[in-house]
Amino acid sequence: MPDRPARILILSGPTREYIDPVRYISNASSGRQGLALAEEALERGFEVEMIQGPVELDVPDSIQVTPVETSSEMHEKALARHAFCDVLIGAAAVSDFRPRETSTKKKKRGQELWSLELEPTTDILRDLAKRKGLRVHVGFALETDQARENGMRKLIEKKLDWIVVNSPEAIGASEGEYELLGAGGSKIHVGRASKRELAARLLDQVTKSLEEVCYGRSGSEEN
Repeated sequence: MPDRPARILILSGPTREYIDPVRYISNASSGRQGLALAEEALERGFEVEMIQGPVELDVPDSIQVTPVETSSEMHEKALARHAFCDVLIGAAAVSDFRPRETSTKKKKRGQELWSLELEPTTDILRDLAKRKGLRVHVGFALETDQARENGMRKLIEKKLDWIVVNSPEAIGASEGEYELLGAGGSKIHVGRASKRELAARLLDQVTKSLEEVCYGRSGSEEN
């Protein structure tokens, strides 16, 4: 471990992609998983920073929070703060698409159909992988089918050390079913757990990965 408290940067919550001044595309993320990770990391002695989408949560004063709204804002702030962290956890439910054009005026109701053209947003973790260095990177894969296969693909493509695989039932819920996949081949079945329990299991592995980076330790486990 570093001779100072390790710094952890957590991306948390949803993003909003505006269609017009009052309508937006978003999702049901509550941000509670990001908060659970932040609180668990704080108790373990990490210096904790969060880049947080629009949620209504009470965050401990000792956690530095940068509020954002859109995926572009989260990407910009993550790029700015990434250089100062030892661990990055991408727990945010970032919108995959945004409107190609945003109206400056509210669109009035009418009888005609309204087609909305969407364009992909930047994959934040994939972009930060270019700057990874010796940092530990963690992501989440919320999947509706072929969960492990899709999780492994994302783990490799985004050069992650760990990825949490879960399903849509975890959104807004107090608990969910989880599996941790590691870059070294680890497959850790967490099973049903609360968000705080998942945070503890995940940070156990993050701490081991930090030790491997600092001391050259290696190895994997499967439970």
